[in-house]
Amino acid sequence: MFFEHIKNYPFLARLGFFILTLLLFWLPFAIPIYYFLGDKDPNLTTIITMAILFVIFLFLVKFWGKYVNNNNKIFSYYGLVNSKKNWQYLIKGLLIGFISNWVLFYVEALFGWLNFHPSTIAFPQLILEGFISAIGIGFAEELFFRGWLLSELETDFSLGISAGLNSFLFAVAHFIKPLAEVIRTMVTFPALLLLGYTLISAKRSHQNLLGINIGIHSGLVWGYYVVNVGEMITYTETVPPWITGIDKNPIAGIMGLTFLSLLLLTIKIEKKR
Repeated sequence: MFFEHIKNYPFLARLGFFILTLLLFWLPFAIPIYYFLGDKDPNLTTIITMAILFVIFLFLVKFWGKYVNNNNKIFSYYGLVNSKKNWQYLIKGLLIGFISNWVLFYVEALFGWLNFHPSTIAFPQLILEGFISAIGIGFAEELFFRGWLLSELETDFSLGISAGLNSFLFAVAHFIKPLAEVIRTMVTFPALLLLGYTLISAKRSHQNLLGINIGIHSGLVWGYYVVNVGEMITYTETVPPWITGIDKNPIAGIMGLTFLSLLLLTIKIEKKR
């Protein structure tokens, strides 16, 4: 069967085949949605099309696991296991990611670089909406990057090279924008590289379970969502944005890089215990 031979292809060929197949199934849904709904409600359009893309991705991964990798339990192989330990790691990661954001903002407030304000949205609503959005993003991205993609890389490369390439592809995927924007927000790229490597280290130090990755990733998104959407901080502009975060993105600055480095160091120290 044709699909059984795909696993023997080089990594780039497998990656290209997977992405192309994903797009071929997704575009017939996405194009008419963008055509009829895109100008009227861009946010709803994005939500619907991304939800469809993720559903197709789940079916494609299941198919890939069965016919390419000859593995009927491919999600478990990637680290997506319904176990007490994995749920504990998920909660642990959520707390780490969420609290890290708030500690970062608190330190910057101590330095006089920002001011806190009451939320413009009811706080329980903000917390719930942010949690739902963050879990969706964290689950989808971690299953792809630290699940399917990392597994495919480890088929062809050593653990170290796989981690480096995975981090690089993760950063590139989040950096697809016009050249002028790439240059303006360049400090974000090393932050994304560091975040990608941190998430891989977290997975490998937690029995290769995805719960910790999903938790940390979701927690970071959750914390940022609450502060950003709730309009809870304003920067005093006493220091340039490349220190506190370009476009108010907490990881897109020197302080964000510092906190991500501390997070990685903490994970490395915990692994040695």
